[in-house]
This record gives sequence, structure tokens and C-alpha cells, in this order.
Amino acid sequence: MIGSRRQFLKGLAALAPMIARAGKEPRLRLAFSTLACPRWDWKKILGFAGQHGFAAIELRGLEGNLNLPSHPIFAAQHIEQTKREIRASKLRIACVSSSAVLHVADSEQRTKELGDARRFIDLAATLGAPYVRIFGGKAESDKSPMPSEEIKARVAAGLRELGKYAGPRDVTVLIESHDHFTASSTLKDVLRGADSKHVGLLWDAHHTFATSNEEPEFTVGQLGPWVRHTHLKDSIGNGEDRKYVLTGRGNVPIQRQIKSLRSIGYKGFYCFEWEKLWHPDLEDPEIAIADFARVVGQC
Repeated sequence: MIGSRRQFLKGLAALAPMIARAGKEPRLRLAFSTLACPRWDWKKILGFAGQHGFAAIELRGLEGNLNLPSHPIFAAQHIEQTKREIRASKLRIACVSSSAVLHVADSEQRTKELGDARRFIDLAATLGAPYVRIFGGKAESDKSPMPSEEIKARVAAGLRELGKYAGPRDVTVLIESHDHFTASSTLKDVLRGADSKHVGLLWDAHHTFATSNEEPEFTVGQLGPWVRHTHLKDSIGNGEDRKYVLTGRGNVPIQRQIKSLRSIGYKGFYCFEWEKLWHPDLEDPEIAIADFARVVGQC
């Protein structure tokens, strides 16, 4: 009887770590945007991601070249090798991010923007990436705090058109909460207007908080059904007068942003966007990317 009791207690002790793990939420799937490391070559990007526990990378330029479809590693004679390297690294491409904007009215410029978006959709399809990011955008001369109904309708129409192109290629087009399009009410109007299952939202959680003064619980409550991908970053300051800082050193409620996403069963990537390309004075990517993995990996 004593031996049986000891065996039982030993069994419980062995199971304890498994029980503890089972009670925790699943580990976050982390990604980072290549905007953070504009000087790194392809192999360094893949190697660093793997070494620091990232599940994916978001492609936003390589070696300073934002025109991704033109980069040599994606040329016809090299792309199969590139795909093999991604698989060997056990990584995914979370998103292929373009610079295309859809607010423009000029027909020639609009044709160019839509054509650029299609090139990125084609690249995403070839790489097996699920998403392509576009912007609603904002004209420099437009000083209004919110986009007009006409602009929202134009952006929605562009998204709908791109969704029709992307759908058969197993790609979804995402508008990022950025520029003129950070308020939940604006984004909801546009996404409803697009009315496409191949259109969704890239939630840049920093911009909805800092620019539109929205708490993450509110934003996710309004836009959760459309969120497919995220950008996370921290900063200090107020409103748009902010300075980016390492994760957890600022006043952006990143933990609440993550908790809000988890509350709706979000299954996508939690992607670090460190705008080193635009702000060379920021901490180097070796520090900032690793720091994000450490801090957010504990959430």
C-alpha cells in the first residue's frame, strides 16, 4: 500500500509541469518587420529570427530596397532557392508589405498604385504569404482630421478591386491603421464598404492609441472581426508628439493590446515594427528585435 502511494505521488510530481503548462495561454507567435533591419542581408534576417524564437518575418524592404518584387532574391531564377531557405529556417512570411496608397483620385496615379499592389500580391502568392499590406494614405495638402466620405469610398473601392485579384491567389489584402485611417469609425466604414472576404485589417496598435486616442479594448471591440495581422511598438510622449523606445519602456499599453487580441481568439502574428529605416537614430536592430522577443515573449 505504501509503495503504491509513493508511486502515485511520483506520478503526480511528473505530471505537475504538464498541468502547469496546460493552464497557461499558448505562446505568442512573434514576428518582426524587416523595416527594423534595413542593412541586414537575407541570411542574417533568417538566422537572427530563428535564434530569437520568432515564428515569422514581415517583408518591408530588404537592404534598403522597398520595391520587394524587384529584389534579386525574388527574381524568377532565385525565388525557389529563397523559398527553400525560408522553409529550412522553419519560418513563415507573415505579410508582404507594399507602399501602395488608395486615396488618390488621379486616374493615372491610381492605376499605378493598384498595379504596384498587384505586383506585391503576386509575390505574396509565390511565397505562400497570406497577406499584403496597403495604405489608405493621405494627401499632403489634406489638413482635415478625418477623411471625407468621398475618400473613404475611393479607398473601399480600391480594396474591393484588389480583394477580387487577391482571392484566387489565396492572399488577403490588409489596410493598415495609419495616416488618415486610424479611427475605428473610419476603418469600419471602409472595411464595410469594401465588403470582401479577401480584405482585412492590419492593426497598427500604436497608431490607433497614439493618433486616435483609442484604448485597445475599444478598438478590438470595434474592429476585431477584421484584424488579421498586427504591428506593435512602444513610445513615450503624448498624441503624435512621441519618441519610439524599446518595448516596455514607454506608455503604450502593449500588454493590454495583446490581451485584447487574445480575448477574441486572434491566431495571427504579433509583429514588431521598429522604424529604423525612417529613424536611423533608433537603437540598432540587434538590440531592439531581441528585446521585443524577450519582453513580449513573456506575455
